[in-house]
Amino acid sequence: MSALKSLFKQTFIYGLATVLPRMLSFLLVPLYTTDGVLSSVAEYGKVSVIFSYFVLFNVILAYGMETAFFRFFNKEDDKDSVIGTSAISLIVSSIGFFVLALILQNQIAALIQIDVKYINLVIWILLLDALVIIPFAWLRATAQPMRYAIIKILNVAINLGLNLFFLLALKDLASKEGIFETIYKPNFEISYIFIANLVASAVTLILVISFYTKIKYKFDSKLWKTMFRYAFPVLIAGVAFSINETFDRILLDRLLPPDIAETEIGMYSACYKIALFMTLFATAYRLGIEPFFFSHAKTDNPQKNYARILEFFVAFGSIIMLGVVVFADILKPYIVRSEEYWEAMWVVPIILLANFCLGIYHNLSVWYKITDRTKFGAYISIVGAIITLTINIIFIKTYSYKASAIATLVAYTIMMLLSYYFGRKYYPIPYNLKKIGIYLILSISLSILSFYYFRGDYLIGISMLIVFLGIVFYSEKNELKQILKTR
Repeated sequence: MSALKSLFKQTFIYGLATVLPRMLSFLLVPLYTTDGVLSSVAEYGKVSVIFSYFVLFNVILAYGMETAFFRFFNKEDDKDSVIGTSAISLIVSSIGFFVLALILQNQIAALIQIDVKYINLVIWILLLDALVIIPFAWLRATAQPMRYAIIKILNVAINLGLNLFFLLALKDLASKEGIFETIYKPNFEISYIFIANLVASAVTLILVISFYTKIKYKFDSKLWKTMFRYAFPVLIAGVAFSINETFDRILLDRLLPPDIAETEIGMYSACYKIALFMTLFATAYRLGIEPFFFSHAKTDNPQKNYARILEFFVAFGSIIMLGVVVFADILKPYIVRSEEYWEAMWVVPIILLANFCLGIYHNLSVWYKITDRTKFGAYISIVGAIITLTINIIFIKTYSYKASAIATLVAYTIMMLLSYYFGRKYYPIPYNLKKIGIYLILSISLSILSFYYFRGDYLIGISMLIVFLGIVFYSEKNELKQILKTR
């Protein structure tokens, strides 16, 4: 089986592990945006702000050790030391954070202006999620995508099921006499959301706990220092990335007038989810290619395969972007149920393109991971974070969430271009810029025409999509036949 065919097989399975669970969790958006489930658009905005902090602290608690694990697991002969050192490091740091956060939970709640009862739940969830980082990384590194997929899917299925029970069924059951009357608490909906998350995270840890019972607890301090030096720039890049990805909600909450902030955040966050299709595709692709990058770094001419991988990503990503843009107004009632949120639909093409650029950036990032120049990943992400913060701080008061959407696009575009520029210098890869450029320019142009000039005219929109599909198929048909060909 060719290297590319192996990659696409793993990407498909990791896609199941990512896309199917997130499609299940995707149902939470119409649930939360259905009239009567949460009390207002502002309540959804409050949930979105809390999840923004989740993203930031998940990155901090991982501190780049997942990427370091992949690098050193493939690099070192003593794999037991890599596994043991990584696991012990995450266990100690996670428990240390947990104890400190519990002690300071009241101060944390006051600082970030979130009710302490939510902070308590969030601390527990962060601990449980941190403890599964290395077990999941080990499953990916040892090519166990099916087990990885099943556990991931089960996690979100439990989360979804409990959300449906707490927010829909429990209210109806509580109206009747019985035990449910004492369990149900009015105006407790946000807490129920995080309780569901907590239970799902606990079950996930139980399912991977065998990892901790089987490994050899060998802690190599010298190896840990080397791994941490590799991981630290990844941490910085991750923090900067979390700023690019979710910090705009926090800034909207702080910079907009209090009477409208959470409502604006709620609308923006809900319509942002319509662009999730691109995020799902890019995430599944990244999960497949990251182990591939490291495992094939020492093969003959790996740059050729890396170049072809990016071509396929841009081709399929362009189709997804144009398809979502054309059918955005058909999709929106199924994803964002209440019309109160639809005012923010303007951001959908912007966020789609932004996440497309982010996906390209992740593909381009192979050069600094393979050459152990992860500090460049940190530098590039810091530039993106500065751009995000600057545009948001200057323009939010005037343009609200529109400024946030444009800031995201500008930041990811600049990051993509910087990664290509430095990659060409330190690890040249023969990308087919002509083909990639044609796909990008054509898909972006057609998306702009479809959404901003012919929105709702499906004859024109679908015709554009068919023409683009024809161009991609004609250009890639030989490559696709080779990948699909059986041995």
